[in-house]
Amino acid sequence: MIVHRLTVEGRDYFLPEPVTQLRDDILKAIRAGGGYVNIPPLRSGPGVDILFSPGMPVLWTQLDVGGDDEPTKQDDDDIRLGVDAY
Repeated sequence: MIVHRLTVEGRDYFLPEPVTQLRDDILKAIRAGGGYVNIPPLRSGPGVDILFSPGMPVLWTQLDVGGDDEPTKQDDDDIRLGVDAY
């Protein structure tokens, strides 16, 4: 499972997929000289409105938190035998 972390002025916000529209909204607000963008919650709730402005430090990080891929028997055999499956 991929989770995105948005860091704005030292505060972290964890976001669900997809984030493409959110990135576009943030960029649009910054290009317009500033504006509020709603940051959706990771699970449920109303989210939070953040005022983005030019020069504001924004950092995007993509985290793989696992959970989607269960190891298969073949993967277990490859690991035990030292086979490089890639």
